[in-house]
Formats: sequence, structure tokens, C-alpha cells
Amino acid sequence: MRAGQGLLFFVVALLVTGTVMVNSASLTSTNGAGVSLNDLLLGRNTWFALAAAAALWLGTRVSVERVFSLRGLASPIPWIVLVMLLGLVLVHVPGIGREVNGARRWITIGPIGLQPSELVKWGMPVVIAWHCCRRAGGLGFFWKGFIPPLLFVSVFAGLVALQDLGTAVLIEVVAIAMLIAAGARFWHALLLLPAACVAVGALIITSPYRVNRILAYMDPFADAQGKGYHIIQSMAAITGGGLPGRGLGNGIQKFGYLPEATTDFIYAIVCEELGIGGAIGVLAIFVMLGISGLAIATATAKVKENEGKTKVISLVTNFESLIAMGFTLTVTMQALINAAVVTGLAPTKGIALPLISRGGTGWILTALSLGMVASIARASDRRRKMLASAGTLVENLESTSTSAGETVTDLHNSGGQSGALAGTLAVATK
Repeated sequence: MRAGQGLLFFVVALLVTGTVMVNSASLTSTNGAGVSLNDLLLGRNTWFALAAAAALWLGTRVSVERVFSLRGLASPIPWIVLVMLLGLVLVHVPGIGREVNGARRWITIGPIGLQPSELVKWGMPVVIAWHCCRRAGGLGFFWKGFIPPLLFVSVFAGLVALQDLGTAVLIEVVAIAMLIAAGARFWHALLLLPAACVAVGALIITSPYRVNRILAYMDPFADAQGKGYHIIQSMAAITGGGLPGRGLGNGIQKFGYLPEATTDFIYAIVCEELGIGGAIGVLAIFVMLGISGLAIATATAKVKENEGKTKVISLVTNFESLIAMGFTLTVTMQALINAAVVTGLAPTKGIALPLISRGGTGWILTALSLGMVASIARASDRRRKMLASAGTLVENLESTSTSAGETVTDLHNSGGQSGALAGTLAVATK
């Protein structure tokens, strides 16, 4: 199974698991009218899953390389920035912005409701990848290369952090990782780490509910019926499931005990109903999805050169590689953070489990983004076939390690397709 096929398989597996578990977690004592089989099979969650599947397919049809080549108003980059900014502004407009659980995170336009932070989370990797490719030669400089894009990201992350600190940190970390991968220096990021810690600390101290979450994390049993109630109920669900689990649909904590059982804390229901095996299985899918995504981002091949020499070239452009990396890191890091919160290894945050926690726009945007990663894999496979048909392909590589007589094409000095790859493909098409 190729990396792109594996990625699609794991996304569909997560969507199916999410649909089943959200329906199971929704079977609570508050459903006074009862739930029929028809409600489960044709309910709202099933339609969201189908919409996400359609978005996944749509993402596979997007030519990521062409996105980078577009200029002016034809380019999606300025429109992405505009939509991100507009969403973060509209959330504070009365009648459009909606407050949920004490935080103004949602905007409602007619029947459509979405979180602007989701738009920033998935739009920012595209913008950063585009900038890195346009300014690749200067990323190694601190003031002229690293700071400008970091300030741009920090403005949006700061607006998100006003209501959703966890997602803001995720956006910032993914952006910094992409900048470093594109050529920025690691120690430049380390220089700003103290300032980042101070900023996060200030956001926590000035927010009473965030302070309570830290106190609950340190000792949840100090206030078991108050600040520590949420995490205690989550741990009760996990321990209640044990090794075999209570069985699908047989969980107890969802019956009014565990808050946010269908959203941020659905992983606790997975642990309770499916046991350790199901819990590990879900995490294993995310791990394999991450491996597949990074394999797509770093796809390489060995080709023949004159005089018997060989060269390692990338099968993806810099822009494609950064997009695949950014989207993959976003999904895997979000899953890791959510699992850490649910199991009590990190303070409570408003971060959902991708494609598992209930969410219409969240599922759709995640599926669309991962579909674009699969599109990059298809483009990579197409280039590999072109090299093979031209007789220049020696072998496919799992890493970029080289031996004597081999050279490696440096992809960090070009914004678009590497010169070596473009030249080889030109030969292949003659």
C-alpha cells in the first residue's frame, strides 16, 4: 500500500470510528423520546461524515502545485488570509458570534455554525508554506527572515488565544516547525521561547477559568465536585473500561457524569466502551496517519546521471512538502494533546480529537486538508512513473541517505519545483 492510499484508508477509518463513537456517546439519559435505528443510521452525525468524505474526495482533486503558481487575485492566499481575519472579527459581532461554555468561539450565519479557530488552524499552514517558498533564501536571517512570518502568525494566534489558548499554541507550534523545515534556524526559535512562555503564562494568569484548570490538573481531588470534577470523571471512564471495555454503547459516564462526552472528551468514552485495545487502536491509526503524511512530504527517488553517477531528488515540490508536513503535524499534534488532556497528563483544553470528536465543520475541514495531502501523493506517484518510463529511475528511497557517487538535490533554495526534478521530468516527457 502506497503512502497516499494508506493516508486515505486511515482518514476513512477515523471517520467511521468517529461516527460510531459519537452516536454511542449521544445515547444519554436526556434522550427522553428514545433513539431509533433510523436516527443512528441517518442522523446528523452520519450526514456530517458523508460531507467529510465528499470533502476528502474534493481535496484529492486539488492541484497543490497549481495553487502555488497562481498570482494576484487568482491566488487563494490573499483570500485565505481575508477569510481567517474576517472569521476572527465576526465572532465578536453580536448576532453572529455565539458564546458556548463561557467562551465566544462560534459564528453562526444562517444554518451554518463554525469556529473561526478552525479556519485559522487549517488556513495558516497554506499561507506559511507559500511565504516560505517565496522567501526561502532569507529564512536563515533572524530579523528579515524568521521574525516577519512569526509576527504574522502570532497576530492570528493571539486573536485565537483570547478564547482558545490550546488551539492558538497548536497553530504557533506548527508554523514554527514549518519555518524551521523550510530553512529557518532552530536556535532562532529557542531565543523566543522565554518570551512565548511569559505570554502564555500571562494569558493563563489573567483568566480565572484557566487558572482553575491548572489547579485541577495539579490536584483534581482537592475540589472533586468543582474544579476537578471534569478530569475525575474522565479518569473514571478510562478505569471503568479496563482491559476489555464495557462494550460499544454500554458506557456509563456518558449518562450525565462526563461533560463534553461527544466532543473534547470522547476519547474517554472510547476507552470505557472499547477498552485498552480500542484506545490503543485509535492512537495507532493517528500514528500511522502521521507516518503516511510525513512519507508523502519527504518522498524521494534515486535517478541516473551521466558517467554512472546517481542523484537523490525529491518527488514533491517545496510547497507541496510543506503543505503535507503542516497538515500532518496539525492532525497528529492535536490528537496527542487531546489524548494527554483526557488521560490527565495535561491541563484541560478545548481541543477536539480530529475526525473522532463530534463536529461538522471540523470534520469537513480536516478531511479536505488531508485530501490535499493525498493529492500531493498522487502527484508524487505520477512523477515517479514518468521517471520510470524514461528509464532514469534507479530505485525508490525511504530516506535521503547517500553513498559514494551520489548527490542530493537541495530543495530549500527553490520555492517551486526543484530544478533537478523539473529537468528530469522534462526528459521523461520527451
